[in-house]
Amino acid sequence: MKCPKCGGEIPFYDLKPNCKHCGVNIMYYSQHAGLEEDAKRTELEGGAARMVIARVKAAFIGSKLAIARLVITLGAVAVLMLPFGSVVFKAPFYEQTFSAGLIGVVKGFTDGVLTQLPNFLHGALFGEYMSAFLLPLGVLALLLLVGIAILCIYLLSFLNLTPTTKAIKNLSLVGAVIALLGQIVVIVYAFANPLPSTPAASFSFGWGGFATAAVWFGMFIINRIMLKKGIEPTYKENDIKRRDLLKKVRAGEVSLDSLPLPVFESEEEREERMRALEEALKAEEEGKEL
Repeated sequence: MKCPKCGGEIPFYDLKPNCKHCGVNIMYYSQHAGLEEDAKRTELEGGAARMVIARVKAAFIGSKLAIARLVITLGAVAVLMLPFGSVVFKAPFYEQTFSAGLIGVVKGFTDGVLTQLPNFLHGALFGEYMSAFLLPLGVLALLLLVGIAILCIYLLSFLNLTPTTKAIKNLSLVGAVIALLGQIVVIVYAFANPLPSTPAASFSFGWGGFATAAVWFGMFIINRIMLKKGIEPTYKENDIKRRDLLKKVRAGEVSLDSLPLPVFESEEEREERMRALEEALKAEEEGKEL
C-alpha cells in the first residue's frame, strides 16, 4: 500500500491511521481527495450539460421565432390531414368515401380500401375513378416523405442549429412548391378530364394542397428569418472550456488530480461562491448562538 499523499510504502501490518513518512491521516486525506475529484468532475459535466440545455432552448423555445417555428412545424404535419381530393364509391349495400389526406389514408388502411386498390383499378365499376385518384394520392405520399424528413431534422436541430435550420428551410420550400403544383395539376386534370357523377362513383377535388403550400411557405419564411438573425445560443462563461476539458479527461489525456479547484472560475462565479460561503458561515454562527 502507498500513501495517497507522499507515495511512501506502508506495510500491510501497519494499522496506524497516519502515514509514518509524512504523518497525514490516510483516511481523511483519501476522502478529501475523492470529494475534490467529484467536485471537479461535477463542474466539468455541469458546464457540458448547460451547453446542451442552451442549444435545446435556442432550438425550440429560446425566442419568439423559435416558438413560432415550433407551432408551424406541428401545423405543417396537421395540415396534411386536409384532402387534395375525394372519391365516393357506391354499390348495393356498400358506400365508401376515400380522400387523399392523412386522415383519409389512415382510414383507407383500416377500412381495407387501400389494400384492395389493385381490384379497384382493374374493376369495371370503379377503375376509372380510382385511376384519376392516383395523382393526388401520389402527391400526398411525396409530401409525407418530405414532412417526415423535416420533422426528424427539427427534433435533432439542437445538435447543430445552423445546418439543420438551413435544411428545414430548403425542404419546407420544396414541400410548398410540390403541394402548390400538385394541387393545381389535380384541379386542371379534374376539369380537363371530367368524370361524370354516377350512382356508382363521384370525384371531387379539395383544397389541402393550397393550405399545405401556405403553411410550409410560412415555415420557410420563419427559418429564413432565424438564419438571418442568428440562432446560436449564448453559453455561460467558461462552459466551452469545461466541455473541451471534459473530453480530454474522458479520453485520458488529462487527469483530474492535476486540475485546480475550481477548474475554471470567472469573476462573477467567484463572487457568487464567496457570497454562498459567507451565507453558510453566517448560518453556522447563528446556529451556535442558539
